[in-house]
Amino acid sequence: MHARGSAAIRRHLACLCLAGAALAGTRAGAAPVPARPFVMMVSIDGLKPEAVLDAARHGLAVPNLRKFLTDGAYSSGVRGVLPSVTYPSHVTLLTGVSPARHGVYSNTTFDPLNRNEKGWYWYSEDVRVATLWDAAAAAHLRTANVYWPVSVGARIDYNLPQIWRAGTGDDLKLQRAVGTPGLERRLSKALGRYPGGMEETVAEDEIRMRFAIRLLRTVHPDFMTVYMTGLDTAQHESGPFSAAANAALERIDAQVGQLRAAALQAAPGRATVCVVSDHGFARVEHDVNLYSAFHDAGLFDLGPGGKITAWRAMPWPAGGTAAVMLADPGDAQIRSRVAALLEKLAGDPASGIARVLDHEELVRRGAFPDAEFLVAFRSGFELGFDLTGPLIAGPTHGGMHGYLPEDSEMRASFFIVGPGVPAGTDLGEIDMRRIAPTVAKILGVALPQAELAPLPMAAVHSGR
Repeated sequence: MHARGSAAIRRHLACLCLAGAALAGTRAGAAPVPARPFVMMVSIDGLKPEAVLDAARHGLAVPNLRKFLTDGAYSSGVRGVLPSVTYPSHVTLLTGVSPARHGVYSNTTFDPLNRNEKGWYWYSEDVRVATLWDAAAAAHLRTANVYWPVSVGARIDYNLPQIWRAGTGDDLKLQRAVGTPGLERRLSKALGRYPGGMEETVAEDEIRMRFAIRLLRTVHPDFMTVYMTGLDTAQHESGPFSAAANAALERIDAQVGQLRAAALQAAPGRATVCVVSDHGFARVEHDVNLYSAFHDAGLFDLGPGGKITAWRAMPWPAGGTAAVMLADPGDAQIRSRVAALLEKLAGDPASGIARVLDHEELVRRGAFPDAEFLVAFRSGFELGFDLTGPLIAGPTHGGMHGYLPEDSEMRASFFIVGPGVPAGTDLGEIDMRRIAPTVAKILGVALPQAELAPLPMAAVHSGR
């Protein structure tokens, strides 16, 4: 018999064996093999819970997000991490631990001499604990991602990561280079140009959403993350619940509806869709040029062209807060000078400083483990970046976050719908660290480092 004919017979016999095994699983008395769940985790940056829970009062028409209130479970408000900014929060959403433990302390890395050109924590190697992507991979689940923060180099099968450098066309080349090889080009042939890394309006969200749906339909992931930036962009420009911000959210609501419909179509009877956000938002009226106060106090030096040439103590920006780092943590004299400066500033109500946290409190709160202090501004004030100007100046932004997580304006969002999720369930206020272990439970994967237990949705069960 020819080798080709022999191979055909072997393939035929293998097919018969597989068919027999499938039939055996459905015979009387045999337990059917459960279909494994599919989970899509959608982040809407800066989504305040009241934008959905009390949409009419804010003049918002968000019917797709409102459906989560009746079809699934939701939180009245998610208490986030310190600082309440995008990158630390998104890593907590994937790990269930605080920033001091997972290793992403702020959006930007500490760079007192500006050598890193405003570099962010883009790289997954900075995350020191397992993520949901890692847990899914360990369980041999297929993963996909569209633009989720801190995803460069992550253990993701189909990855369109978030990164940028200059805001030029080369940013898209960079995204291609660090993403799954060939993935963006393959999708772009059918869908058109994919946005670069600093293109973050709601219009770019709509493009990325189309890429997410195409990924969902073609690679059939078990766990997928999707990140939307347009609401955050609009709120930074004009503040929460401005006309522009509301218009952006209404367009995002339509995208959520399309993503949910695509998930239900791709994984009927087994799709869970979880909508989260990283923080809330507050209106801004003033910049506080803390750098200028540090310069006046002789804590760093400026050379020609206003370039920082040496430093002894320096703020580390986080929007509504700023950590304070010492070049030599053992220098008691510098620490005393910084403490005196911060006490003086905080004693003046016009400074906009609500509180100054010391190192011990930061350790207890799981934030900035190497910082000596943290300056927390009042709502309406944000950190400014003028190195030599007046302490108080006009606002750079219309809205900001990063304030202490106990500030009610910083509450984030959580909505979830899927098999076994009890419909119409108000979970009350929750801790952000409970979201990752809840998703892990639904996926049937292990996330042992999570600091808190999954949310008490007893009817939710893994399909594995």
